[in-house]
Amino acid sequence: MELAEIRNELDKSAKKLADFRGSLDLENKEMRIQELDERMLDPEFWNDQDAAQVVISELNGLKDIVNTYRGFEDSQENMEMTLELLKEEMDDELFEELGEEVTSHKQELSDFELQMLLSEPYDKNNAIVELHSGAGGTESQDWCSMLLRMYTRWAEKRGFKVETLDYLAGDEAGVKSVTLAIKGHNAYGYLKAEKGVHRLVRISPFDSSGRRHTSFASCEVMPEFTGDIEIEVRNEDLKIDTYRASGAGGQHINTTDSAVRITHIPTGAVVTCQQERSQIKNRDKAMQMLKAKLYALKIEEQEKELLEIRGEQKEIGWGSQIRSYVFHPYSMVKDHRTNYETGNLSAVMDGDIEGFINSLLRSKLQ
Repeated sequence: MELAEIRNELDKSAKKLADFRGSLDLENKEMRIQELDERMLDPEFWNDQDAAQVVISELNGLKDIVNTYRGFEDSQENMEMTLELLKEEMDDELFEELGEEVTSHKQELSDFELQMLLSEPYDKNNAIVELHSGAGGTESQDWCSMLLRMYTRWAEKRGFKVETLDYLAGDEAGVKSVTLAIKGHNAYGYLKAEKGVHRLVRISPFDSSGRRHTSFASCEVMPEFTGDIEIEVRNEDLKIDTYRASGAGGQHINTTDSAVRITHIPTGAVVTCQQERSQIKNRDKAMQMLKAKLYALKIEEQEKELLEIRGEQKEIGWGSQIRSYVFHPYSMVKDHRTNYETGNLSAVMDGDIEGFINSLLRSKLQ
């Protein structure tokens, strides 16, 4: 990279920062941060833990945006100063360091731009993720458990908190279904890209003949609502069952007669919760989950209507296959919506799914 190229890259990043400043409304964000900081000083702030966590999540999200932007400003200023020094007197080591810093700065700005795309009403919310194994018995149930690990690892790497709300173990191995609450700023905004059917192709460890199997598991993602949402749910439309909680044991799930299953009869939507030892708390949580699921169904219907208006032939919904994970005869993971793919299968299964999420977000810029 020559000095002229560095100058060009710095001019581009300066323009991008100016665009960010205009769209981020930093002054109002800083005022909101001060307001929330003052609220946390109230001696009664921690009396309502749920409300406190909502405030803390919003505060952390705002601080992250503002501090990241201010950091970009500082980096830009430092790189500009270094460039002027190099124009006066060339230093090969300093020149190399500046080139690396400019490249890193460009990538970080690009990542920040993606984060700012998460501006839809509930993108900032926590996410509720449901995984269900498809037909195929133990093989698909094992695949469901592999996806469970993948999303758990992804969340942990991001510093998000993962709670198991419901867990139904497989007959011999794996998981039939599991519901997770993944808590962190923009969790729903990122994970909504994972909604759909995930396809696995591999030599099954459960097949003594060593044959190749194709398995499916579905992923449903909804925003977690901490307050009221404008979704009408009539009591006469609900079927509520209680049963003994059962799960993977240990710290995952309690084992009292407190689990709750709610079926929304008009839509067939079903939610279950067995996280709490209190049946009342599980029912309240299940109602929140049901409203989130009905909201997701509503958005899905709107998307279908838009596609029909545009005349596009694209399936959106529960049955849409979004990604294939091929273990044999070669290693590859490919997203069928964006055509983004990678051969680093082990990294993906260890939670490295940022490339798939980011490629889908970037498609919104095109």
